Amino acid sequence: MGSTTLTMQPAAVEFSGVNRQFGGRRAAADVSFAVHAGERFALVGVNGAGKTTLLRCMLDYCRVDSGSIHVFGVPSTRAEARSHLAWLPERFSPPHYLTGRDYLRYHAALRGMRHDEAAALERLRELDFDPEALGRPARTFSKGMLQKLGLAACLLARRPLTVLDEPMSGLDPLARSRVRTTLASLRDGGGTLLFSSHSLEDVEALCDRMAVIHDGRVAFAGTPAELSARFDTTMLEQAFLRCIGVAAA
Repeated sequence: MGSTTLTMQPAAVEFSGVNRQFGGRRAAADVSFAVHAGERFALVGVNGAGKTTLLRCMLDYCRVDSGSIHVFGVPSTRAEARSHLAWLPERFSPPHYLTGRDYLRYHAALRGMRHDEAAALERLRELDFDPEALGRPARTFSKGMLQKLGLAACLLARRPLTVLDEPMSGLDPLARSRVRTTLASLRDGGGTLLFSSHSLEDVEALCDRMAVIHDGRVAFAGTPAELSARFDTTMLEQAFLRCIGVAAA
């Protein structure tokens, strides 16, 4: 799918002049960008750059000081906006006393859906999650297993927008490969993916466009190829470092 087709579609997410401060610290400064329906879009930046703050503002976990955020045309401050999306935080921690299967059932019930065991098992196998582990309490899961469980729940929700904060956190190389393949397939069903990451390898493999967030500002927005071309390098990591004013080694 070309970028021209994507830009003709209505925005799945639109940030317009968003500002947010915590005490005297600037977390978002006049942030504006749009994620188009059917697109895979990454927020890229070092730790503390403001990526998670932007996602939290979009989810209405915290209010912006000025500006606006819309999800499929609905202001993010309205509950209706969140009905369009599925969300997985970086530090996903389900109730420790629930088994993996109980959590998937609980998540489906919260969404007003019927738990589909066959679909759940298929998703988990795609993510290299052993189905036998579903009967164990979540407190016995590794971080990688929790991440796969949460991601499976998001995908099973079948929302038009999937929002993930550092989705590869805690995953080994095999799991990262499986997750990339699964996330890449979202477009086949018309889904939109917005994710944050500081892994340029994952961004290059997955996203159509990206926004480099640095010191709360959008330092760049466009395709990975455009970022590399702007800084005259074939290596996305070098282009990123130059974009944020750090000399590449």
